[in-house]
Amino acid sequence: MDGMIRVLLVDDDPLVRSALALMLGGQSDIDVVGEAPNGQVGVALVGELDPDVVLMDIRMPVMDGLEATQVLHQQPSPPAVVVLTTFDADDHVVRAVAAGADGFLLKDTPPSDIVHAIRTVAAGDAMLSPSATRSIVSRLRSSTSSDRSTAAADRLTVLTERELEVAVCVGRGLSNSEIASELYLSVPTVKSHVSRLLTKLDGTNRVQVAMIVHDAGLV
Repeated sequence: MDGMIRVLLVDDDPLVRSALALMLGGQSDIDVVGEAPNGQVGVALVGELDPDVVLMDIRMPVMDGLEATQVLHQQPSPPAVVVLTTFDADDHVVRAVAAGADGFLLKDTPPSDIVHAIRTVAAGDAMLSPSATRSIVSRLRSSTSSDRSTAAADRLTVLTERELEVAVCVGRGLSNSEIASELYLSVPTVKSHVSRLLTKLDGTNRVQVAMIVHDAGLV
């Protein structure tokens, strides 16, 4: 199974899990290693199955996807987590970002886009679809005060000029390869810059960096 992306499905709807498993099972580079009906079982299975990516529903009994995502991202080597949600109706998107989610997908996302998202987060990039970005930015703007904007700008002062350029690109939702092309850098160099961004900004993933950049008004 070398080179395979190991995926765990966490959703309380068995039909959703079955549909995802059937769709992902047809991919030559993706292996669905398990399914869980809630976040508590999902967290336990992560310890047993060591998946690379978890597709995580938000609204579930026992332990919801927000709490499960937060628990997973407190682990030493957490899997990437892609949250499954309905942005127009769900009021927990920003909380999911804060919990450490690496990406967001609408439940009616086309299968090809779901596959792309899994491959993207498995490669270390955040998955922010245009609809997800608009939802997050809209919610942030509606709640962003001048104090919050100032605090975000202050946090960015610890970055070098090049790191700030990379941070702005992350805020625009660009992948490592896209950032490399735009800033004329190698992909490994971009990865190093992103790693330093996370350390300096005390973030667990690229989405949180994007939030800070948006709060500061740079995107």
